[in-house]
Amino acid sequence: MTQSREEFEARLRRIGAERYHDKHPFHDLLHSGGCTPTQVRAWVINRYAYQSAIPMKDAAFMSRVEDPALRRAWRSRIEDHDGTDTNEGGIERWLRLADAVGLDRDYVASKRGILPATTFAVEAYVRFVRDKTLLEAVAASLTELFAPKIHAARIEGLLANYAFADDSALSYFRNRLSEAPKDVAFGLKWVLDHADTAEKQDAAAEALIFKTNVLWAQLDAISAAYVAPGRIPPGGWQPDTHLIAVAA
Repeated sequence: MTQSREEFEARLRRIGAERYHDKHPFHDLLHSGGCTPTQVRAWVINRYAYQSAIPMKDAAFMSRVEDPALRRAWRSRIEDHDGTDTNEGGIERWLRLADAVGLDRDYVASKRGILPATTFAVEAYVRFVRDKTLLEAVAASLTELFAPKIHAARIEGLLANYAFADDSALSYFRNRLSEAPKDVAFGLKWVLDHADTAEKQDAAAEALIFKTNVLWAQLDAISAAYVAPGRIPPGGWQPDTHLIAVAA
């Protein structure tokens, strides 16, 4: 049975309440100041794989869109991450975070130390957006509904607990506080407009669940490798390597 617009939106929001990665124990550890420098650096390195793939995911989506209005609306997502002449972009801001935690940014950008499970999760997301219906691809982006809350908590927790944290280091998260609501306002309306049958609503909901799994799997990988007892798989970043000197 097809749900009303209000019922379906509530269903999507329940998915976030139950499955978004703000519930993952690693985020509790990070935001409370419980992470070691090694664990923070491992998170920064592995999360870069996801950050750098976002504009590729969005470009893959746009290559399939025939509606110029939808392409115009979606284009800003690529610019938000890749940057423009007047906006350095989210990828550059993430590399400034890498600088702040003492990592060699060229090493981070090379993605050589990414964990295998992180790579699989990120590549699965890009393939999903490239291969699934446009409705499913847009619905998968709706984790942005829940992002501002975690970004605000992250800013507060990192500033309170880590010496590296300052406005420059955390600029990625501050910018996403304004970028994510803009993106999700469009994406949510588009999904609600186009999920007009029970089958389409089910597909959109499953797409959002898939995306929460992508985010959760990345934190599982970091926890398994770098949180005690920890077992770093072959190819994963090794602690105390590829570091730079950071001013105290």
